[in-house]
Formats: sequence, C-alpha cells, structure tokens
Amino acid sequence: MRMKTTLNLLRRALPLSALLLAAQSSPAQETIDWEAEAIFNAGSGSFAPYYVASNRHGILTQKADALLDLTASRSLDLGSRFSYGYGAEVLGGYSARTDYMRYNPATEAFFTHGEGPAAISLQQLYGEVKYRGVFLTVGMKERESALLNFSLSSGDIVESGNARPVPEVRVGFVDFQDIPFTNGWVQIQGEIGYGKFADNDWLKSHYNYYDWHMNLGALYTYKRCYFRTNPVQPLSVTVGMQAAGEFGGTTYVYAGGKEIKQYKGRTSLKDFFNMLLPRQQSGNSYYDGNSLGSWDIMARYRFNDGTQLKAYLQKPWEDGSGIGWMNGFDGLWGVEYTAPAADAIVNGAVAEYIDFTNQSGPIHWSPGDSPGTTITSNATGADAYYNNFQYNSYMNYGMSLGTPFLPAPIYNKDGYPAYIDSCVRGFHLGLTGRVAGVDYRVLGGYRKGWGDGKAPTAVSRHDTSMMVEGAYAVPQVSGLRLKAQLAFDSGDMFGNNFGACVTIAYRGAFNFGKR
Repeated sequence: MRMKTTLNLLRRALPLSALLLAAQSSPAQETIDWEAEAIFNAGSGSFAPYYVASNRHGILTQKADALLDLTASRSLDLGSRFSYGYGAEVLGGYSARTDYMRYNPATEAFFTHGEGPAAISLQQLYGEVKYRGVFLTVGMKERESALLNFSLSSGDIVESGNARPVPEVRVGFVDFQDIPFTNGWVQIQGEIGYGKFADNDWLKSHYNYYDWHMNLGALYTYKRCYFRTNPVQPLSVTVGMQAAGEFGGTTYVYAGGKEIKQYKGRTSLKDFFNMLLPRQQSGNSYYDGNSLGSWDIMARYRFNDGTQLKAYLQKPWEDGSGIGWMNGFDGLWGVEYTAPAADAIVNGAVAEYIDFTNQSGPIHWSPGDSPGTTITSNATGADAYYNNFQYNSYMNYGMSLGTPFLPAPIYNKDGYPAYIDSCVRGFHLGLTGRVAGVDYRVLGGYRKGWGDGKAPTAVSRHDTSMMVEGAYAVPQVSGLRLKAQLAFDSGDMFGNNFGACVTIAYRGAFNFGKR
C-alpha cells in the first residue's frame, strides 16, 4: 500500500521533470551510478537501537531486518551551466513486526496488532535539473542537514535526514551564491519546497483510535535562507532561518474511543502563499497550518594547517516566543573539529548539548478569570515541540523529520501518535577516524525527559545510548565495502536494548552512449 500511494503522488509530478530531461538529451556518454546493499540487523528490544536507526532516512527501525537496498542515480554536474540528474531507490526484504495497541469500541477494550514496514517499498524516486546556480527537483529525494555534520551530529532540528523523504517539488540555489555588489564577501543560499505526505496508510494502521487525533492527506512545506561570509577567509560565519509547515488534509479527533470532531484544512492558492512565512493574520488569529523552524548560526575557523573548528547553534521556534529567543537555553549547541587529513586516527569530532525544556508549561493565565487583578497580560501554556493541536506531529512514517533526539511517535506502542517526551535535555558526542585501514565511528549520548508542556510527568524518563561502527573497503574488490555496528540503549525512554547491524555494499557504474 505504501508504494502504491507514493507512486500515485509522484505520477502527477514526474512528467514535468521527464520533459525537462528529454529536452536536453544528447548523444554524449551517460553514466549511472548504482549501489546494492544487503543489510542485516538484530536486537533484544522492540526496535533497532537508537543510533542504528537514527539519521538513516527511516529505512531501518525494527528489531530485526534482512533487507536488500538497490539504488541507481545520475548526479548533477555542478561544473556545467546546465545539468540534469535523477535517482531511484527500492527496499525489499524481511522486517520484524512490533505490537501496537488499538481501541475496539465494540468491546470497549484495547487489543494488540503487529505492524512493520512493507516487504517492498519505494525510498527515492526523483528527477532534477540545474541551470547556472538554480535547481529544480521533483519527487522523493533524501536530504541531509544543510548546516550540520550528517555523520556525527545528533541531527538537525528542522530537516535532519532521519525520516523517509516526502514527495515534493523543491527549487533553490544549488550552493551558496555571491550577492551582487558585495565583491564575494556575502553569499546567499535558499530553498523552497512544497510536498504531500504519503504516509496515510501508516497513520491509519498505527493509530490507537482512542485519543488525540490524526490528519490524513496533509501537505508539507519547507523553506530555508542562509547568509555566509566569504568562505575563503580563515573565519566564516553563516546565519539564517529554516521553516517547515503542515497544512491541508482532514483531521479526525478522538476522545474516549469516539470520533468527536473533524477539521478540514484549507488548500487554496492563497493558503500556499500564507504558508511561506509564519505570521499572525490579525489580533490573536493565525493563518491555518502548523509552522515550526529554527534560527541557525555557525562560525567556522580554518587554521593554517587545514584544521577546522566550528561552533553552531540552532534555536527552535514554534511561535512568537521562540522566534524572539524567549525560550531560555532551548536549542542545539555544538562544536565540531575536523582534521586536515582524512586518514587521521581522529579526523572528526562533535560535542553537542540539546535542550527542549523551556518552551512553556501547563499553566494558563487570563486577566478575565480574575476580576480586579492588576496583571493585564496573558500567559498560555500547553506547548509541546513537534506536536500540534490539529496536525500530525512533525514526523513521516513515525520518524522525526527534525532531530531524532526527541523520541518519535513510532516508539509509542500504545498507538499514541504524538511526542510524549518533547521536554528533553541531554548531550551527544560523535567521533570518527581511521585505524589500520578501517574507518570507525563512535556515537554516544544521554537524555532525560519530563513529558511535554501539556502533560508533564511527575517522574522523569532517561536514556543512555552508544554505538561503535567499523567500515572496511576491500582492496581486492573495487567497490566492495563492509560495515558492522554494535549499539545499546539503557533506560526507560527507549528501553534496554542491545543490537548489531551488518551491511555489505557494492558500488558500480553503468556507462552507455557515445563518448
């Protein structure tokens, strides 16, 4: 069902990119890169260990899998004025199922049902074109953080690469472009995308139909604008904002196992425009839709020997207080070290502090509730990062579209479709390097959660997670690479879990056409 739904969405969008590609076809030689991966993992918990599953584009979530991942792609030629690219990725194989709870109104009781990924699923399918510094992409394409180290960071707050890609149309600058009249001292990079979630079947099969709500058929939008000083200089600074949003669709609200109301989201051309920038409509009224994002700042210094140090901050926002930096230390605070040599024993390291505990609490205050009071301002609580009163939580197929540091709804075996721990604080460490021809990676972190702003918990939950990874390129067989991971979770947030993952990957290329 997942592949059928996704193909129906892409069928409407891909003809545009196909026409663009055909218009520029030539008898020159074509090179298509391909990769085949065999992935095997097993663990003692209900899901794959946190660091095995996170920031992996949502392809591996279950406690046991035996998957074949096939990818074919043509990359954009950034050195050409015009270029085109395309890609497809298909996953197939066995995945263990997880028992979720669902309410049966006929018996007025909950029952368990096993859910897991489809035996065959479409991970990527896209076409794209580039002219000078501008690109257009149509379809599902995996994306990573534009600011953070995808291999070492805990994950971007807005677009981390943790979940499966959303089918969309996206346009923007290929890379940072010089701003006219600044003589190269200031550059700009930006993107705008609109898409449609294709996870209706996942939502309907995992929801408990007892409380909260689910939205089916929602639309997705993403925007980014960064400014950067001259990167040739030893010191370079990047500043900007990311913004994402959900709108449209139909929301079904349940209470006590009964559907009590529906919301129908608007999807007119005006609503697409209104989702470009989150803002008030008038007074205390806001435009329809759920908006969130982050203020991003990074400073990079490059030493004479090529060593680089970075310091960065992502400040999350979901309302005016967040945009105005009024939520205390909330955000992702990080530093990164990069060695000048890729084969150094330690060629990269990241240390991050993550705080999502200061958005608000459950207390509301209105002067009208206390006649005669001299306090005239209002205070509203019940905020919760990544959750919304009308739209689905910020996720795709249950995995967080933003940072995976907050446990995503896929981990809620009671079928509750929201983040139950959005009030979380902790730290994350990452280390990478090369020893005796083996590339290693070590990730570890600790987090503590207190529920969310609407339903804080009396007792906190915690988790300690760690992963050790080794990857080896077999010199006797060009393109063959072996990778092994050992990981564990300890605590009551993800549960106690120990697991391993082995990947056998082979890369090659097809060449055809005239030279």
